[in-house]
Amino acid sequence: MKETYAPHHASVTVDAPVHQVYTLFSHFNDFPKFMSFVKEVTYYDDQTSHWVANVAGRHEWDAVNEQWLPDQQIGWRSTKGLDNFGKVTFESAGPNQTKIDVYINYNPPAGMLGDMAEKLGAGSHFEQALQNDLNHFAKMVDEAPSGALDPTSSNYLFHPESAAAKGRTTDQQDETMQQQHPEGEYRWPDETMQQRRTEGEYRQTGESMSRQPIEEEYRRPDYPIPPQYTEGEFRSPPSQG
Repeated sequence: MKETYAPHHASVTVDAPVHQVYTLFSHFNDFPKFMSFVKEVTYYDDQTSHWVANVAGRHEWDAVNEQWLPDQQIGWRSTKGLDNFGKVTFESAGPNQTKIDVYINYNPPAGMLGDMAEKLGAGSHFEQALQNDLNHFAKMVDEAPSGALDPTSSNYLFHPESAAAKGRTTDQQDETMQQQHPEGEYRWPDETMQQRRTEGEYRQTGESMSRQPIEEEYRRPDYPIPPQYTEGEFRSPPSQG
């Protein structure tokens, strides 16, 4: 059966130079902190990742990075789970401005029913959510210190509409965010913890995880920055001295 991909696109202009915007956007693990539909991005290694998101319903997939061009483009394709692929391009729009274009293509699940749901509004809803989250990213950069290359430096993280702020991230995502604060226990915003208790998603420390990864293999919870691809060859990020 021929696969039918639903294409989606969103764009935003950010008031920051290309290198800064490219580097900030490369922190996939921080997406749930300013995105509404992404509940988890964790890493198996420096090339592959696991995603949980609301794309025409709640879905999971493993993805591999491809076609990475420093300060120009990042790309991916799924290897298991929701069938999708896409890319993000970065283009200078002035001395201190960067235009971001996000292209996402996914194969609507459930065959013909999925195609019908896409045409009846699921696709437009997703595209609007994607545009809103890109606007949130632009705001995050605005509130980060000049030249900052780490999203956690921004005061805008945990905006009210993000998956993290609403307590809708997965246990694995929560674990990675806790590991980013090794000197003390990670603290959720008060309203987030209350939301988790209300929706029955809050779990006491030590409880077992209910979801298993798509493949039974060790997943590195928080890898600094995904790999770069230059002229078809993989190059690891430079080591930190």
